[in-house]
Amino acid sequence: MKSTWACLIAILCFTTHLTEIHAQPRPNDDGETEENRRTIANVSAIGQYPPLPVPFFRGNDPRFTNSQGFYFHFWKFLLVVLLFLLWAKTSSWVDEDSRGLKSNTEFWSSAILVAGGLGFLLVFCMPSFIVGFFVLLLAYGTPLGFYIHERNAKVPPSSRVMTPDHIRNLTIRYLARMGIRIGGTKTQQAAVGPDIRFIGKSSTGRGDDPTSSRRVENSRGFLAAKELVYDAIMRRATDVHLEPKEDEVGVRLRIDGVMYPTEGFDRSIGEAVLNIFKVLGAMDITERRRPQDGSFRAIMPDREIDFRLASQGTRHGEKMSLRILDQTNSIASLPELGLRKQLVDKLGAIVKQPHGLFLCCGPTGAGKSTTLFAALHEIDAYQRNIITVEDPVEYRIENVTQIEINQKAGQTFAESLRSILRQDPDVVMIGEIRDAETARIACQAANTGHMVFSTVHANDTFTALYRLIDLEVEPFMLASSLSALLAQRLARRLCPDCKEAYQPNPEFLKKANLPPEKVKCFYRLPKNREFVCPTCSGLGYMGRISVVELLEFNERMRDMVRDASNMSQLKAQARKNGMLYMKEEGLRLVVKGITSIDELLRVVK
Repeated sequence: MKSTWACLIAILCFTTHLTEIHAQPRPNDDGETEENRRTIANVSAIGQYPPLPVPFFRGNDPRFTNSQGFYFHFWKFLLVVLLFLLWAKTSSWVDEDSRGLKSNTEFWSSAILVAGGLGFLLVFCMPSFIVGFFVLLLAYGTPLGFYIHERNAKVPPSSRVMTPDHIRNLTIRYLARMGIRIGGTKTQQAAVGPDIRFIGKSSTGRGDDPTSSRRVENSRGFLAAKELVYDAIMRRATDVHLEPKEDEVGVRLRIDGVMYPTEGFDRSIGEAVLNIFKVLGAMDITERRRPQDGSFRAIMPDREIDFRLASQGTRHGEKMSLRILDQTNSIASLPELGLRKQLVDKLGAIVKQPHGLFLCCGPTGAGKSTTLFAALHEIDAYQRNIITVEDPVEYRIENVTQIEINQKAGQTFAESLRSILRQDPDVVMIGEIRDAETARIACQAANTGHMVFSTVHANDTFTALYRLIDLEVEPFMLASSLSALLAQRLARRLCPDCKEAYQPNPEFLKKANLPPEKVKCFYRLPKNREFVCPTCSGLGYMGRISVVELLEFNERMRDMVRDASNMSQLKAQARKNGMLYMKEEGLRLVVKGITSIDELLRVVK
């Protein structure tokens, strides 16, 4: 037993001895061990700074990154660069979007630029990358979030951004561009652009052509065309103008009769968008010099929109204008025009006469056709035969025969009017009197027991009367056929939520023959334009109202027209009959606070 313990102790001692031998520092080539070097270093460091506990590396530590001499962490730096590009893209979008929505562009652009710039400065200055990156995200996202919250309150739900639907559609759209199809065909089509579907017109000018709609769906610029049309409709635009320039295609929208610039296209995308509209309108895409006309339709979830196209070659390329005819914004009755009750009653009595000629006059875009359609709604279409001749058909009316002019087929207003007089009509509406033949046939129809409605381009009622005489209509025929002339303009309505009152100048009231004691105040645009009204998007106006003058013809007026009296005599007799000029009718609207004096002077001279 003792011998066994003695053997174990001997083995343990031998093992310990071997371990000490292996643990002893090995000498280097010069015979110097590591322990000796440390001793020499400590001895030599007496009176000097002690050595660094961690070795110094120029740049990043090669023990962790294998990038000695490089001062930036590659992946962290890449993350900051990607966020910088996203910040630059977002800043550009906020600037363009706020200008389009008439928001406070200077404030939002400055806020996002300053906050983002400070965030990128701090991410490089802070010792901790995680804290600096969190501050950068906060500086980038806070002003952007406030802007998105404000702009989403102004736009319809379908145009809001960063909502679940918007994020889903955006994801599907970018995945589709990379060739990844998810969600089915219907989901992909809804995600690619706004929910709007184009329906092209057939080449014969009759009916729709579904094949033209399918041809443009895969064309370059189709998404841009959808977004342009959708944006114009959401902004209540009545016209879209595509104007070629040297290096781009500019876009302007006419909203409430005033042109506003919006985001344009580069030349390649702009020409592609223009070709898409030409295909939809059954126009020749190879012809870029001669003027062309066309039309097509668009269907949205809540309405149907008609478009009239007109193209013309210019110095920099082909220009195109789109007239937007929204059926939901059509006026269904005379009271909706905004006229005073006395005028509404007079017009109602005129349009219900068994025969006569009722003309609306004014410049292009003055609402003449809208007034005539409102007058047609006052007539019982089930008791009387109503036929219209238009170029093209703008508003659809139930139980009314509507004929569209086709210039290519040789169908004109005069030819169509001559034909429909054999269709036993009670009421005939002619889109426009353009030539002497149409004017004579209209007067003959009014003298043979038909009620005729039409329009003519003239500045006021008296110039419209002499315009018909210039078209070689005999005065005796004109005197016996005319029932009334209505001249009109469209003035913008002041926004009811942001208009402000002010005291008018007494001298102006005296010149306008307005009693100062009865006129308490006028209204105008707000002087402080920093606050953006969500109702009108900062425009100050919302919608338009008719400013009219009505010239009725009694026996005395007919005798004067038959005798070819001069204009001053006709005006004097009309004033005796109680006629008010257009500017006087407009002053009534100014006094009521419906429009401003500046807007009235803009549209009425």
